Amino acid sequence: MNLLKTASTVSVLTLASRITGLVREQMVAALFGATAMTDAFQVAFRIPNMLRRLFAEGAFSQAFVPVLARTRAQEGDEATRELVAAVATVLTWALTLTCVLGVVGAPLLVWLLGAGLADAPQEAAVVMTRWMFPYIGCMSLAALCAGVLNTWKRFAVPAVTPVLLNLSVIACGWVLSPLLPRWGLQPIYALAFGVMLGGVLQLVVLWFAVRRLGVDLRIGWRWRAFTQARSHAGVGQVLRTMGPALVGVGVAQLSLVINTQIAIWVAPGAASWLTYADRLMEFPIALLGVALGVVLTPQLAAAQARDAQQEYSAMLDWGLRLVVLLALPCAVALLLFAVPLVSVLYHRGAFGARDVLYTSQAVMGYGAGLLGLVAVKILAPGFYAKQDTRTPVRIAVAVLVLTQLLNAVFVPWLGVAGLSLSIGLGALINALMLFLGLRRKGSYRPEPGWWLFTFKVVLASSAMGLLLWWLALRLDWLALHEGWRVLAMAGSMAASGVLYFGLLWCLGIKPRQYMRRV
Repeated sequence: MNLLKTASTVSVLTLASRITGLVREQMVAALFGATAMTDAFQVAFRIPNMLRRLFAEGAFSQAFVPVLARTRAQEGDEATRELVAAVATVLTWALTLTCVLGVVGAPLLVWLLGAGLADAPQEAAVVMTRWMFPYIGCMSLAALCAGVLNTWKRFAVPAVTPVLLNLSVIACGWVLSPLLPRWGLQPIYALAFGVMLGGVLQLVVLWFAVRRLGVDLRIGWRWRAFTQARSHAGVGQVLRTMGPALVGVGVAQLSLVINTQIAIWVAPGAASWLTYADRLMEFPIALLGVALGVVLTPQLAAAQARDAQQEYSAMLDWGLRLVVLLALPCAVALLLFAVPLVSVLYHRGAFGARDVLYTSQAVMGYGAGLLGLVAVKILAPGFYAKQDTRTPVRIAVAVLVLTQLLNAVFVPWLGVAGLSLSIGLGALINALMLFLGLRRKGSYRPEPGWWLFTFKVVLASSAMGLLLWWLALRLDWLALHEGWRVLAMAGSMAASGVLYFGLLWCLGIKPRQYMRRV
């Protein structure tokens, strides 16, 4: 399998997801701006999203995919199908209980994330949380399906299905938001309808894709079926591995809770500014970190099962070089070209110049730590493939404490930008500690040529950064007509891309060097 080709395919499909996600945020910004009511939606949406990261692509995937890959490599497809059915049964029972508790406990959950909301936005957040909570059930089962497909090296469908969520929210936002006031409902509730519809559509598509592989997701609804599934050795292994991973992901979600609370107290709309900035930052993370992580995790687990340590280390080295090659210029662009980016993407409708200013500052904070945010997606699977979830957890706890200390320093000084800067710097520390941990264990041995490679990338990124800085100052991006802004942005991005990759070519770095097969 050509790893670069596979990662590129996942990146392209993920790009479609991120583009539609950006359109979704543009719609929210244009229809609702950045207000206390949009903060209420962000709080309500983050509650099931946090649990999704616990039960879905977070702790569950970190534990499930390596066990699944090893089972298939060592015991064959039939044993793997039995493991999938057992895990699906236990997961469904746990999710059903979680959804019931979530709907009942919505007021407490909203208070934990959004205590600073006024009465009306807080009430709206409770209603939207209850409507969206079943989304966690859909997405967790979707994550199980995605894990199966990735283990069978079917990466395309899991990468593209998030588009369905974005399209659902966009459609419901445009169609329902003008209609809901006629029925005595807040227009913002249309977004919650869209989230729930998107979750159902993703699960249906992934479920049928798994069925086409010949893997039957048999869910046992009787108590006896649950106890039999719970006694399966593979389920016990997943749960034991998932325990420390839950703590690690829980730490990250605790950090999100704290940051959301701080943002709400900073100013009305601050949580929305942070979310709009996060959407920009998610582009390089998804295209590089998530795509490479999705491709590498089952391959690393399979290499570990074969005790192919050289291959294991070489794959990590390949992933890290791609991170430096592609994430560093993205970080430079977020730092030096934030105002033009935010102006082109969001400055219309209810989203004014003040919103552009504060969102741009948050984008710059994320840019400072982008390398760390992407590198973590490559380095953490290096531990998960060896079923070592404790080391990333210990690092995550230390980074949580550090991030809040940084918040205490930066937020009073920089406002919402201090929050994103603290997150970015914390991610850099996280990546560095993971890197050193892999080195100490002997799991990763850097291949020759790193210093020269890094120098060339830094040189090309610096030249590109100078061009972007000049363009950011040369044009009045806020005053430009929307059509001219788009054309200026397209020209700026094309020129900077040609300059960056052209310099790399002249310096001897060529794409064929990264055509890796395993």
